[in-house]
Amino acid sequence: QVQFMESGGGSVQAGGSLRLSCTASIDTTSRYCLGWFRQAPGKAREPVAGLTTNNNYTYYADSVVGRFTISRDGAKNKLGLQMNNLKPEDTGMYRCAAKAAPCTLMTIHNFNSWGQGTQVTVSS
Repeated sequence: QVQFMESGGGSVQAGGSLRLSCTASIDTTSRYCLGWFRQAPGKAREPVAGLTTNNNYTYYADSVVGRFTISRDGAKNKLGLQMNNLKPEDTGMYRCAAKAAPCTLMTIHNFNSWGQGTQVTVSS
């Protein structure tokens, strides 16, 4: 199982930006899909973005296209999520997750390793 250390959450007003970071205990010679998921109170956990480690293929949920960018943060086991033009509906607990590559089935049932999460709160 992959372990994660997440950081970067916080509170921001609508239109603001935050950057999340995640350090994963992965074997950097293997292929993974590393993803970000979020869960708002009373709602189901949903995928936000994913990145395949061997080819940097990226996935984005329709609701974040053009606003969020997922990337490797220098080291091969570090994942970042730049979130711009944040909206109140982006509020939630954001978690890193991992599964075997590729990032073609971004459903929670396909991911077997999860981080504890970092809270993002966007006020209107």
